[in-house]
Amino acid sequence: MQDKEQTGIVFNMQKYSVHDGAGIRTMVFFKGCPLRCAWCSNPESQRTMPERGFNGRKCLSPAVCGRCIPACPKGCILDIEGLLAIDRTRCDGCLACAGACPSGAMSVYGQRLSVAEVLETVEQDAVFYARSGGGMTLSGGEVMQQPEFALALLREARRRRINTVMETCGHCDGDMLAEACRYLDSLIFDIKQLDAQRHKTGTGVGNERILENFARVCREFPELPILVRTPVIPGFNDAEDDIRAIARFLPKRANLVYELLPYHRMGQAKYEFLGRAFPMGGTQLADGLMRRLKEVALAR
Repeated sequence: MQDKEQTGIVFNMQKYSVHDGAGIRTMVFFKGCPLRCAWCSNPESQRTMPERGFNGRKCLSPAVCGRCIPACPKGCILDIEGLLAIDRTRCDGCLACAGACPSGAMSVYGQRLSVAEVLETVEQDAVFYARSGGGMTLSGGEVMQQPEFALALLREARRRRINTVMETCGHCDGDMLAEACRYLDSLIFDIKQLDAQRHKTGTGVGNERILENFARVCREFPELPILVRTPVIPGFNDAEDDIRAIARFLPKRANLVYELLPYHRMGQAKYEFLGRAFPMGGTQLADGLMRRLKEVALAR
């Protein structure tokens, strides 16, 4: 199979991004992630296969529409006192309800696309990349959850001279990650916590594999620019000692930059659409904390 025919599941393509690599970029968001971070702002990215979301505020109501009710072969969509309800325990993921919905209240997170289809969208903004030094950034979820698709996309992008950046949590096959690095212009690598047990408590997995992969990338690709990111999460890694430990762990090299990202709740509504509870509740960062932690990070 040629690279341009390889397929994978993407849940979003975002144009005109300026925060995830140099210049103006198109973000390609892969579905699937091995982590289950309590603060995840893209919960629709966690499961690999396409899934249904329901935004009740867009629903026209069963009295006005109700097309999704007969469309569901399992009888999961219910009219309860004039309001639409979903019995998610009976859903088999056929997504027929979303196909029948005219208002967009029922939506599908994720679609299978080929490398050629992704790059057709990416190349629509080639003029902006040329002027700004931008290109394509792969993100997720975790890109390396679909390694064959990711590698095919990166190889074909290299053939078309598209600048490529990839964001990774690092919890992936080290050989596949190393292979991906061969085709990257830069890498964004998340390091969330150096304490293995606390990392597992917050994300569902330990950090041993992540740190091993990070060390390997630094060792085998000394010329590859790396942006290391730490999302600062209340109660997880928001102490000065947490950030200081990560900052001191990072090798001192001219093409490595360390960046802190403040916790936010912008993805909270998506949990409701997916029928899940938002794990972080009303948690917030303390006032002035980010300023102090950025000073710690700069002191590395």
